[in-house]
Parts: sequence; C-alpha cells; structure tokens
Amino acid sequence: MTMTQTIDIPADRRITLPREVPTGPVVFTFTPAPKPAAIENDCPLCAKYQDPKSGALIPNAKTIAAIEEGRAMMRGEIPANRFNSFDEMWENLMKDEDD
Repeated sequence: MTMTQTIDIPADRRITLPREVPTGPVVFTFTPAPKPAAIENDCPLCAKYQDPKSGALIPNAKTIAAIEEGRAMMRGEIPANRFNSFDEMWENLMKDEDD
C-alpha cells in the first residue's frame, strides 16, 4: 500500500497519522513541499506580508484604506488632487507633512 498526503508540520514537529496507516514496520519518505516564490527567495519583507500557503499578499489595514480611497476618487465620490507640475505636487506633499 502506498499513501501520499501533504501535511503542515507544526513548530513542535508532532504530527498525527491517519488511521489508514498500518501498524507495524512502515517506511516514511519526507519531501519538502515547494514554497511560494517570495518566501522561496527568502525576501523577509515579502514573507512577512504573504500567506504562507498560497503566497498571496496580505495587505494591512492602512493599505486597504488607501486602496479604497483611491477607488472612491476614481468613482468620483471624493475629490482628487490635480497638479499641473511636479513642483506643485511636491509643494502640496510637503505642506501636508507639517500637519
């Protein structure tokens, strides 16, 4: 009988075997499952904000609020700042920083 099952190994490394595993001598073969790309590349920032199983980014509350604000601007629900030059935009940014 051959069984294949992907499981997550907890920090204490204790696992519970399925009832289908027979008693008596058994040969276990361990093969690490592939990791998502950002975690595989050991990017500490990416790994911190990624779901370890799917590799999908998990935005924090501040990021979610900023995305929603941008969408509201695109829908015309709140006014968006418009600038005629980089200097005008920079001046506005520096003014907001003092607040």
